[in-house]
Amino acid sequence: MPFPDIDPVLIHIGPFAIRWYALGYVAGILIGWRYITSMARNQALWPLRGAPASPAQIDDLILWITLGIIVGGRLGHVFFYTPSLVVTDPLEVFKTWKGGMSFHGGVLGVLIATLLFARVNKVDVFRLGDVITAAAPIGIFFVRIANFINGELWGRPTSLPWGVVFPDAGILPRHPSQIYEALLEGLLLFIILRIATHHAKLLNRRGVVAGMFFLGYAVSRILLENVREPDAYMPDFPLGLTMGMMLSIPMAIGGAWLIWRGMNEPPPEPEVGLEAQVEEVVEGEPPRDPFKIEADGPA
Repeated sequence: MPFPDIDPVLIHIGPFAIRWYALGYVAGILIGWRYITSMARNQALWPLRGAPASPAQIDDLILWITLGIIVGGRLGHVFFYTPSLVVTDPLEVFKTWKGGMSFHGGVLGVLIATLLFARVNKVDVFRLGDVITAAAPIGIFFVRIANFINGELWGRPTSLPWGVVFPDAGILPRHPSQIYEALLEGLLLFIILRIATHHAKLLNRRGVVAGMFFLGYAVSRILLENVREPDAYMPDFPLGLTMGMMLSIPMAIGGAWLIWRGMNEPPPEPEVGLEAQVEEVVEGEPPRDPFKIEADGPA
């Protein structure tokens, strides 16, 4: 298949260019913000205790998360993939407009931002992490689609009928690994976490939803690294490992630990007066939820 003729720049406004890649981050953050807020307001999701943060606190939290994504993503790319920049051209580290963001670095940035926010606002970091990670696949989906539009992070050569001939990647058809990641790490993982939060009521188990996200992403990324072309500037690691695989292994271990910890923690006693609020929500009209999933699939 030929690569679709899509301009990476949506529109030029004078000297400024609005790129699909930037819009992917903006869409992920804004829609994720709305989704987290809707979860915090939905009392039916919190039958044993209230939401971990108020809508006003979540508004503040989004700024912390955004900074964590940008700073962590950029520094992660530099230190994990291009550490030589620190010595050869340290000013290049700050030129984020030239591209170069690491998902794993972004995760570390958001983790640090969440820990600091929870400490400052005196909220439960495990429960806060559950709602943040429940929305994370939304951003992953949009950014991976933007990676495809940019014609970057392509896959290895393939003879499958949906192989794509990417610009600057030679004449061989390649796996559209960006689309694989959008569907697996984004859409499928979102549906799994949606079932966990809205149907299995696992938000009552501190850290379990976050653990499911970390484990689910790590397993997906490790599998997809087998069809994703390794970065040309990276060394050959033993056992066929890639940097993405090695960075995902600690995520998988941490995610499994969070799930084990949360499932073995005794559930809390319902907060005073909360049961009546939940019964009122369940028996009456539920809060408006733009992401409601019916029994037969996503809305």
